[in-house]
Formats: sequence, structure tokens, C-alpha cells
Amino acid sequence: MYGYLGIDVGSVSTNLVMMGEDGTVKHSIYLRTRGKPIEAVQTGLKMMKIALPSKIKVAGVGTTGSGRHLAGVITGADIVKNEITTHAIAASNVVPGVQTILEIGGQDSKIIVLRNGVVADFAMNTVCAAGTGSFLDQQASRLNIDIEEFGPLALQAKVPVRIAGRCAVFAESDMIHKQQMGYNVEDILAGLCEALVRNYLNNVGKGKEILAPVVFQGGVAANSGMKWAFEKSLETEVIIPPYFNVMGALGAALLAREATSRKNTDFYGFEVADKDFKAGGFACDGCPNVCEVVEITESEKVIARWGDRCGRWSNVLEQSEKIS
Repeated sequence: MYGYLGIDVGSVSTNLVMMGEDGTVKHSIYLRTRGKPIEAVQTGLKMMKIALPSKIKVAGVGTTGSGRHLAGVITGADIVKNEITTHAIAASNVVPGVQTILEIGGQDSKIIVLRNGVVADFAMNTVCAAGTGSFLDQQASRLNIDIEEFGPLALQAKVPVRIAGRCAVFAESDMIHKQQMGYNVEDILAGLCEALVRNYLNNVGKGKEILAPVVFQGGVAANSGMKWAFEKSLETEVIIPPYFNVMGALGAALLAREATSRKNTDFYGFEVADKDFKAGGFACDGCPNVCEVVEITESEKVIARWGDRCGRWSNVLEQSEKIS
């Protein structure tokens, strides 16, 4: 039995998906990155190995996310792709004919517009935290409620409160003001969901033609209040796929299946979970660009570098042998 491994390393979460040859998800893992992407990937690999039956052989590996290059280096990935591509592939596989993807993660958000199965447009927001998972976590904590209760409570609102949602700072101060005025928590939470959806559509989705089917993915899709607010604003059904929080990893696994055959994977094996990797970097002063070069070492041996525009440092390692 063969499987394809997808790894999505983000700033907030690191996700792994093992997909069977038929495209079904055999096992998925959602971990907090906690600022240690290498450790998160290695922990995820250990968990995946334990969870899978021994008869499954990894036939291909794909990586994505902001830490995709790092994950690709330490695992021997067969393919390394950006988040736009992997999220689009995964959504198209789960919801054939999807035309709009709303994706909100822990610290950023994006919109992907597809037409006839091809990415026609996209936009990303990595500047403002308003509407992202981390902001919602903070507000839930401040209101002394579990994040799992956020959505259900918002759906109990009678009259959602109007809250300024253009900026995370303004949204929080407006929420505090509404609390002091005596509004109940349910109405405030529903108002916050509406505000964050307005912010998303006016910034990330500005100028984009949002057509159904619409798919909502990323960790924030677990919040039923946000789903309700999107449907109210867009006046259309918003579909949340079964593996909404690991869609990037699923897309990476699907692309790995396309890129490899059973016999030619470059995957180093689950043993990399026990290797001693370290990430570092330096600023190159060879020219006015002053590139920030990322450097990965294994047992004090440099195995990869990237970030230099001219290739002065990365090209040195092009002929290096793979991890033994």
C-alpha cells in the first residue's frame, strides 16, 4: 500500500496529511508551530509514523506554507509549492467546480479565484491581524470564553452589535466600549464576526468577483459564527470541506502524487525525525542587496542555503549529496 505525504508549515500551525493512492485522507495531524518549524515537522513525522499501519510506504512527499523550503530540505520532498497552488488543488479536489476560496489562518488570510479549474486571481493579507485566528483567540481569551464556544455563542445573537473591524486595535477597543455600554456577549461576538468579514471582503477580497461555489478553509473555518457572517454578507452558501484546517497539506500530497511514481521518491524516511537539524542565517555583504541568507545544518554540516538573489551561497551546495 502506497501513500503520499503533504506537509504545510505555517507561522502558527504545522499540518501533515497522509493520502492514499485513491486520494482519500488516511491520517491528518494539526500542530502548533510555536516558532520552531523544524521541531514541529519532526514531531509531526513521529506522530504520523505511529498512526500509520506499517504496510503503508511513502511514495511521494510535497511541502507548502511559509516554511516549505525548510521542510522540503529536511524531508527530501519531491515537490515544493506555494500556498496558493496547494489550497487551490485541494479545494478543487474536494469541491469540484469551486470558483472562490476564502482562506483564513492563524496570522494571515487569502482569497483565491478559480475559473474552469485554473487560478485566475488571488490576494493575500499578511499585514493586519484583524480577522485571523490569533486575533479571534485573543478576543475569546479576553472575554473569558473557550475559542470552541465563540461560534455557537455568536449564532445565539439577537441583534449583532456594529463593531469597527478595519483594524485589530480599533476592533478590540470598540468591543470593550460595547461591553461597557451593557451589550451581551452573544451580540458582541456576532458583531465582531460581521466586522471581520467586512474587513476581509473590503481588503483581501477588494475588486474580486466572488462566485459560487464558495469554499471556506483554514483554521478560522471552524468558527461557525464566521461562516454565518460570510453567508449573510455574500448571500450564498459557504462550503466548509471535511479537512478545512489541513487543506494546504492535502494539496501538497495531491501534487506529490502527480509528480512522482512509486519508485522515485526522494523522501529521506521517517528517520529524519531523529536527526539534529538547526536553522540559522546571516546577511551577505557581497553587494548592496545585503541578502538575508537562510542556512540549514545537520550535525554541524551545512545542507542547504537560500535567500541569496545571485546564488553565491546557495549554488555552492547544489552538488552536495543528500542526507545520509
